[in-house]
Amino acid sequence: MSLDCEPLSGALGATVRGIDLSEPIDASRFQQLNAALLEHGVLFFHDQQLTPAQQVAFARHFGDIHYHPHVQGLAEQPEVMEILKTETDTVNFGAGWHSDQMFLDEPAMGTCLYALEVPAAGGDTLFACMRAGYRSLSPAMQRLARGLKTVNLSVAGQQQRRGQSSVATYSSMRTRDAGADEPTAVHPLVRTHPQTGEDVLYIGIHTLTFLDHTPQESRALIDFLLDQVTRPEHTCRFRWRAGSLALWDNRRVLHNAINDYPGKRRRMHRVTVVGDRPVSVNRTAA
Repeated sequence: MSLDCEPLSGALGATVRGIDLSEPIDASRFQQLNAALLEHGVLFFHDQQLTPAQQVAFARHFGDIHYHPHVQGLAEQPEVMEILKTETDTVNFGAGWHSDQMFLDEPAMGTCLYALEVPAAGGDTLFACMRAGYRSLSPAMQRLARGLKTVNLSVAGQQQRRGQSSVATYSSMRTRDAGADEPTAVHPLVRTHPQTGEDVLYIGIHTLTFLDHTPQESRALIDFLLDQVTRPEHTCRFRWRAGSLALWDNRRVLHNAINDYPGKRRRMHRVTVVGDRPVSVNRTAA
């Protein structure tokens, strides 16, 4: 049986219907899902009923499970992070355009996010296509970008440098502060997708500077490129319902959790899949 898959926008995203993710997935169905993920970048499923163990089992089809260095998993299912914003919290986890774990030498390949509680309005997630961002650059700017590498640091590490605490910032979540020597990760600005061979602009809020450039020299170009990737025609917006699940490819897609629901509660379960070291267009790791 073919996959019922409806595109959500011209750039990326598709809604998949007629599949129960709590049930075992055979090799044929996985191949269909993986092909759809590579084509659309992010897949959306509604009306799912998943236990933490079932969510982990689904995510494992795409690779080994990644454990976040700054967020503890559930006591009963350590592979699952609970992302929680309560009625009294003012800051939400996941705000700002980013690809998960870009601050690590081997960032996450994919993310599986499941909605348990959502506000009646607000709390949507935006997604942006890094492939479309790269393709929209002029040939001269593409050549410039291919010669650059980025220096990336986690949000917790950036907070630590400013003397702030992520534990205090995300008080309703089981977070850990970054250490004083939180390492940075160097990646090619133009990353080649390991399965499709397509080039993307690999940049986000974790990007501090370009390698061998000062912050002042780097900032304007970082801002320009991030604006380019996140132009409206390169994005889609997902409205969550309780029971919705999104699966996205961090090697191609940025996301941004919108914080527009003050005084409301939002609770999600996240499972992240291990990735590999980003490779530049000349096929060498950064």
